[in-house]
Amino acid sequence: MGLLVVAGWHAWDRWTHRALHPGAGPIAELDPLQTDVSADSTVTRGRWTLKPRAHYDITARILSTERYRFDALAALAPEDLALGWGPMSDNKVLETVDISQSGRFYWWRPHANTPVPPETIVAHSANTHVIPTDERIRQALGRLRVGEVVRLTGSLVDANRDDGAWIHTSLSRSDTGAGACEVLLVESVERKWP
Repeated sequence: MGLLVVAGWHAWDRWTHRALHPGAGPIAELDPLQTDVSADSTVTRGRWTLKPRAHYDITARILSTERYRFDALAALAPEDLALGWGPMSDNKVLETVDISQSGRFYWWRPHANTPVPPETIVAHSANTHVIPTDERIRQALGRLRVGEVVRLTGSLVDANRDDGAWIHTSLSRSDTGAGACEVLLVESVERKWP
């Protein structure tokens, strides 16, 4: 009986998180908006102290999602979203790029026929560690699906744990590799499409 319950839950979870398939053309055209933070404040989330570095407002297509339950950041950021905007929200481009996530990284591999250069992929997509401000935001983030467009607003933050562990946000859309992820304290989630 227990095996049936687990199998049923797994099937339901896969169904509710199945990918969406929007039509042709860029569906999240604008670049993210990033503005300076005026106050020198901190926010506490459990064992973590967060230092806001910039206000951030992004409307993007979800390219991939990855949940984390057991790694060092899971209590703070239970999910990562690979987000794309501009050309990286267009099926014409995305059909020619392999995308995956693992180990808190977002991976992409262009095909020979990808119509944009690698620099465009870098500048129009990002792995984002999302930190929910409350339970309502956590649930909203957990319902997001690959292919849909979402608007996220909040603050890019550096995070330090009481045992010395840390993670710092990127403040650039043109960096790659370790340290290039945005760390976003999410204050609002607005589903834009479908």
